[in-house]
Amino acid sequence: MNTKNNIGWIGIGRMGEPMVEKILEAGYQVSIWNRTSSKAEVLMRYGAEVVNHPQELSKKEILFTMVSKGSDLDEILFGQDGVMTGGDLPSIIVDCSSIGVEDSMMIRKKLEKRGCKFLAAPVSGNAKCVRAGKLSTVVSGPESAFHVVSKIIESYSKRGVSFVGEGELARFCKIAHNVLLAVVTQNLAEITILAEKGGISRKAFLSFINNSVMGSIFSRYKTPAFVNLDWTTTFTPELLRKDVDLGLSAARELNVSMPITAATREALQTHFGLAQSKDDPENYLAQDFSALLETVASQSGINLESENAEVSSGLEENSK
Repeated sequence: MNTKNNIGWIGIGRMGEPMVEKILEAGYQVSIWNRTSSKAEVLMRYGAEVVNHPQELSKKEILFTMVSKGSDLDEILFGQDGVMTGGDLPSIIVDCSSIGVEDSMMIRKKLEKRGCKFLAAPVSGNAKCVRAGKLSTVVSGPESAFHVVSKIIESYSKRGVSFVGEGELARFCKIAHNVLLAVVTQNLAEITILAEKGGISRKAFLSFINNSVMGSIFSRYKTPAFVNLDWTTTFTPELLRKDVDLGLSAARELNVSMPITAATREALQTHFGLAQSKDDPENYLAQDFSALLETVASQSGINLESENAEVSSGLEENSK
């Protein structure tokens, strides 16, 4: 199968745009549909083709999707003018969205009835990670389909691609990943405020953490937010809370003890309570989950101020 000229992509948002850009840079030709066409048109300068309806991508051998919800994916595939209403059908659909296991199972069954192989391929990282070559991907579904598309995924997932098995196992991995994300973020916020109350600047403390054995890609790229109180959205508290709830639900079903996760869930809920004291609670909760730092500070009697310091996110080396 010649994949170079047979790739379609649906969904150009914060993540979709840089991911498609990386695929184009790798020499593939990509045809795109996005609900707001102007967002897709920015990629035309890199050689992308923009189509007017999802159905027009039915002739592509491989179709990637990156949307917000399972219902959105179902609509663009099976709704009016959906991909699967075309005369031809893609051989493989790779969904990079973070949708629920149940939605994914339902869509997989519908695609299998039409002879289409479905790969769940959620990612770890944000748009800056894509551009810096530090995005990673976990994939599940038919292994034969994975081998066909693995090189394409590697073009935007420079950090690595992990195939974990059949069905929805990748969705399960992503939920577990986001549970860890919540726990680490909450604890990082707590120790940063502890250090600040002890007289250490956030910049100095996080520099120490990042250079220690406990430092990570995540702690580094959240450092500018914690130091300068930049809550530009990469992932919202609401989405994080949803995934923690999914993780705890799975733990109950599988009889796994997760007391640290349960405590983190209550800490997350405190953030939602604090938001009600803001002038615009809805807008505040639409900001990045790193604003959890403010909640910990408020509980500790600290009024946070930006340190207005230049700090590295650790993502600059390979960025454009």
